[in-house]
Amino acid sequence: MPDDVSPTPLSPNTVAVVAGRPARALDSELNTPVSLSATYVGGGSLGAAALGYGRFGNPTWTALETAIGQLEGGRALAFSSGMAAVAAALHLVPADGTVLVPHGAYNGTHSLTALLAAQGRLQVQPVDITDVDAVRTALAGLAGPVLLWLESPTNPLLEVADLAALAAAGHEHGAVVVVDNTFATPLLQRPLELGADVVVHSVTKFLSGHSDVVLGAVVARGEETVAALTAHRTLHGAIPGPLEAFLALRGLRTLPLRLERAQANAADLARRLQEHPAVTRVRHPSLPGDPGHALAKEQMSGFGALVSIEVTGGAAGADAVVDAVRLWVPATSLGGVESLVERRRRHAGEPRVVPEDLLRLSVGVEDVEDLWRDLRQALDTLG
Repeated sequence: MPDDVSPTPLSPNTVAVVAGRPARALDSELNTPVSLSATYVGGGSLGAAALGYGRFGNPTWTALETAIGQLEGGRALAFSSGMAAVAAALHLVPADGTVLVPHGAYNGTHSLTALLAAQGRLQVQPVDITDVDAVRTALAGLAGPVLLWLESPTNPLLEVADLAALAAAGHEHGAVVVVDNTFATPLLQRPLELGADVVVHSVTKFLSGHSDVVLGAVVARGEETVAALTAHRTLHGAIPGPLEAFLALRGLRTLPLRLERAQANAADLARRLQEHPAVTRVRHPSLPGDPGHALAKEQMSGFGALVSIEVTGGAAGADAVVDAVRLWVPATSLGGVESLVERRRRHAGEPRVVPEDLLRLSVGVEDVEDLWRDLRQALDTLG
């Protein structure tokens, strides 16, 4: 952040624009350039190198990490993908430890924890993170090291978890508390301030925001935790590419504008979808009748840009809607400027608690009337 910026705490919207820039000087570059060097001069009479080798660090990574860290309120480390970040965080639980994971969590997280369990690396216990007492009971029944994995809102059920209460319960039982904050982003929710130990992001999604980068990030405050995550990244080689880091940081600059428009569109569409006869359920925390509405209103500064709906006709009906859209893009991702739709249970690893007819809508920044017109005509095909 420039040295002459006011010491008064800045809005996160401003931090997204100014954090991670080079020191200000006459004719200095406004943006950190792409550093493509894999080797750095050091050793001998030159003394120890600050970076040493391209797997240990990179100036372009550092700029991105500075910005994400300042937004989340901790120290950020960039990874080669969101799953690389998830894997690093899961390795914070020692061998033979237990991971409590939401029953409706992201299928990549479910698949990886299942694989690690099959290898004897850890044990997995699904929990309903909307029920704090149930999580507390599950924690009390475990012996040995525990990692409590949280999402809020969850992917794709959009359940809202009481992060402060769950983090406190986790710490009462000695658990490491990790929150996947991909859906909310640090503009809407800062889990470290609510008691989490670690925050995980798929930077591929909202933070970069243009569907052209695959990256992840982990953010923590504790020095030992940061050291363990750094060692994992270095030894497993899950490092980000410099160009990807540059593109992600460029995308991050517009996150406040993109997210403001996208979540306004999402709330508008959620209200309209409730009235369509082919829609049997709408999941979005902005809706007063949504089970997570009150908690999201208290815990978050916005309701996010993901909407999930269930439609008539089961899986076939949901597939028909996907086939009928023309502006919405049938694709597996989220958080870009374009609007995407997919039936989540078409993926083999999707949790069984996700309904067969559930469509996840990643709402973009297009004109909301265009989005609604296309979605409505697709839904109308269900009769």
